[in-house]
Amino acid sequence: MTRMRKYSRREFIETLGIGAAAVTIGVEHVLGATNPRDTPGAQSIRKRIESRAFPSVFQAWNPADNLKNEDKLTTIARHDLLFHGVGFFGLRWDHKYSGLASRFRKESVPRGLERRRKLLGKNPNLILLAEIRYRDANKNWFPPDHKWWRRDRGGKKMVGWAEGGHLQMDFSNDAYRRHVAVQAAAAVRSGVVDGVMLDWWRDDDDRLALIELVRKAVGSDALILTNPNDRATPKTAKFINGYFMECYRSSTADHWKKIAQTLVWAEKNLRKPRINCLETWYHKSRNDLHLMRAATTLSLTYSNGYCLFSDPNPLPSGDHRHNWYPFWNKSLGKPKGLGRANHDRSVRREFDNGTVIYNPMGAKPVTVTFARARVSLSSGKTARTHTVNPCDGDILLLKPVAE
Repeated sequence: MTRMRKYSRREFIETLGIGAAAVTIGVEHVLGATNPRDTPGAQSIRKRIESRAFPSVFQAWNPADNLKNEDKLTTIARHDLLFHGVGFFGLRWDHKYSGLASRFRKESVPRGLERRRKLLGKNPNLILLAEIRYRDANKNWFPPDHKWWRRDRGGKKMVGWAEGGHLQMDFSNDAYRRHVAVQAAAAVRSGVVDGVMLDWWRDDDDRLALIELVRKAVGSDALILTNPNDRATPKTAKFINGYFMECYRSSTADHWKKIAQTLVWAEKNLRKPRINCLETWYHKSRNDLHLMRAATTLSLTYSNGYCLFSDPNPLPSGDHRHNWYPFWNKSLGKPKGLGRANHDRSVRREFDNGTVIYNPMGAKPVTVTFARARVSLSSGKTARTHTVNPCDGDILLLKPVAE
């Protein structure tokens, strides 16, 4: 039997090995009370973030594709956060070259608003974000000889994302950065999305200058999500509401430790309301269920964010495609308190409807015993005592999930 006790802040930090900047994650960090001075837009965003139940799953561009007979919008709306290119929402840039546009075609905005209405009708807590391209795009984004393409010393345009055939843009150019901010503002002003997503994120001076402009353009209420993978970005943190943690490294215990460290840092240091999104990839197949559970329960115990377990990017089928797993169905309700670390390195968190256990890679099997029988979502077993293996996790419910 594992004895769980309340850890001091120092003990929890030492368990993670993060250092003095980390803190135990609590409900108040994300699910705090709404500021009475918030605008209606900010109140709507906060209400949706606060009102959702857990687990919370996000969609990164591509969909869950295993529910073949389900309506596509219904499958999308299973997720609580979605980011995609503007075209997904029905929006169309009003220029022959999309990268030069500063507004959307008038007829496309009502289409986008209708798509938003349908999605929120299926999931009233869904957060919608538009990706704004700033680093790379297809060859038709700008005219062939435009000055905003990034070039090497020989004047040749530089490859951005080889798999997608994208070329790099020169976001060191201040005029171009200002134009990116204009596009971000157009997306938010359309009313179709709640904010923007910026991919390929690092903590350099050019991106700092860019995100300052984007935040000013979209306003204080809009959400900004960036993708630093598993790294923290202290320079730009105050402008960002959440990380898309595209964790392509998850094969060692140190990788999982780094993921946890960055997630804890983001929950403490990014701008409120926070929308941290943790994604890991399968190793052998989508049936690596222990890895799916590990990612899900890490997110649940260390954050109030969103999770995803998906296909590895190198596959030719399209990045971030994934299954919808029954483990993700909303069984837990809301958190009742903080995630608590144990001497055996597992982390436990209590929710309205049960307990979540995360056991990291490199630890030993953990046995937990309850006063009354619990239902394990990983095994389906109902018992007082349950065992959670390393690099795995479980949701242990107070009562069976309703059909």
